[in-house]
Amino acid sequence: MAENEDGQEKTEQPSEKRLREAREQGNVARSRELSTVAVFGACVAALLALGGGLSARALDWMRQALSPDRALLDAPHLLLGHMGGLMLGFAWILAPLLLVALLACFVAPALMGGFNVSSKGLVPDLKRLDPLAGLKRIYGPEGLAELLKSLLRVALVGAAAALCLWPRLPALRAMLQQPLEHAARDGLRFALWVLMATAAALALLALLDAPYQKWNWRRKLKMTRQELREELKESEGRPEVKGRIRQLQMQMSQRRMMEAVPTADAIVVNPTHYAVALRYDGGRMRAPRVVAKGVDEVALRIREIGQAHRVALVSAPPLARVLYREAEIGQEIPVKLYAAVAQVLSYVYQLRAWRPGTPPPALDAIEIDEGDAGGAR
Repeated sequence: MAENEDGQEKTEQPSEKRLREAREQGNVARSRELSTVAVFGACVAALLALGGGLSARALDWMRQALSPDRALLDAPHLLLGHMGGLMLGFAWILAPLLLVALLACFVAPALMGGFNVSSKGLVPDLKRLDPLAGLKRIYGPEGLAELLKSLLRVALVGAAAALCLWPRLPALRAMLQQPLEHAARDGLRFALWVLMATAAALALLALLDAPYQKWNWRRKLKMTRQELREELKESEGRPEVKGRIRQLQMQMSQRRMMEAVPTADAIVVNPTHYAVALRYDGGRMRAPRVVAKGVDEVALRIREIGQAHRVALVSAPPLARVLYREAEIGQEIPVKLYAAVAQVLSYVYQLRAWRPGTPPPALDAIEIDEGDAGGAR
């Protein structure tokens, strides 16, 4: 069972976040055996398809290389250019094979989960130079798996070569008596058979190695339950962070609410425990709206700000309690409270118009049923 540095067993499958981070760091499942057989097999297939044309071109090139121009003997300074031309011609002959091998390099990554380009994989990692980690890799489970894979590779390739060689030993001996051209043709045909058998053996090894490498890659990325819990906390948000965010949101909401108190027309109070600030603009509002409300310390702060900005404080305990319960900040008051609030606003407007020397206005008793105020808005 895999363990992390703290000795905890990694029993949980890697999360999508863990898999995504591994790919971003260039850590993806790869099979060297699959890459080898993809390139080797593609080249063998190209030789089978293009063998006739390649052999004819190679024969022409060999005749040209072995039949130099006698004029070169009198001009040694041309030998270097002649050699360069021969090498260029040989490279041109091999160009189709090289192109096939290059394209085959993309087959294995596509079969193992797609292409992955990551600059983080190019950053030097000093941990890879740790000799203890290197010894652990060599003599650990991964080293044993690589040893078994190497032995299996030798056995499969050796068996494939033996199966090709044994039945054709008489033909190989007979090639010694054949003309050079016939012997070369038969020898190339025999070499192709050996290459095909070798490719088949490597393909069998790749079929075993690719699933193992993918399983081993996911096994290394497994997580402990603690790591899974920590990741879940990070994705959903740590409780202390979420609590702090809620606290800041409440503070910002209260700050905006207190800034709106000076714009209120009246503050209905309990008079000590509740405070609800109301504002009404007949030209733009259908009904009065609550701009601030609170209890205890918040209510006290609302009253203080209201008094500082000369906002009328109206003591109506039942109405203050119902407004606090049923009305929301920034919304219109419930319909069933229209009459009671209109009575308060009428009293406030009378206070604004009152002049010293005249009888002050009086607020009539506000009749309201606290248990039946939550009707339609």
